[in-house]
Amino acid sequence: MFCGSRLGNRLSFAAAARRLGAGLADRDIGLVYGGASVGLMGVVADAVLGGGGRTVGVITATLADHEIAHEGLGRLEVVGTMHERKARMAELSDAVIMLPGGFGTYEEFLETVTWVHLGIHDKPCGVLNTDGFFDLLLTFLKQAVEMDFIAPRLVTDLVVSDDPDQLVAALMVRAVIS
Repeated sequence: MFCGSRLGNRLSFAAAARRLGAGLADRDIGLVYGGASVGLMGVVADAVLGGGGRTVGVITATLADHEIAHEGLGRLEVVGTMHERKARMAELSDAVIMLPGGFGTYEEFLETVTWVHLGIHDKPCGVLNTDGFFDLLLTFLKQAVEMDFIAPRLVTDLVVSDDPDQLVAALMVRAVIS
């Protein structure tokens, strides 16, 4: 899961993150994420933990040293670089979800989608589009398809929903989630 290390300026972002985390725990689906205790990352992790769910955080040593590592996780792996972090998260995950966030969130998610294109993995990728947060990005991606820069299936295969429960249910259909 990729999402912001900040909460954003709408209560709906944290509420959706909380619902996602609770839904994962209810379905006994483990969370693999960036390992932070702050922002939407911390909200999702706390919700999974609050529901008795499994959590794995993957964080760089630099970020962990800034005291943002979540100390209550089932497992926290500390890696050297952001590249190692993304690769390890992909290795541990059965599906990928993007929630609202900033540049790091977009970069990590879009690289994961690129790996689908390159055949590095075939894991389903989902977008939690709370309050239409990603509407402009989704429009841009469709434009890039129309202009023949992106293969159509890379965009049409994205699972997009504004409802955390529907998003997880749709991803479960496309992946073997453990």
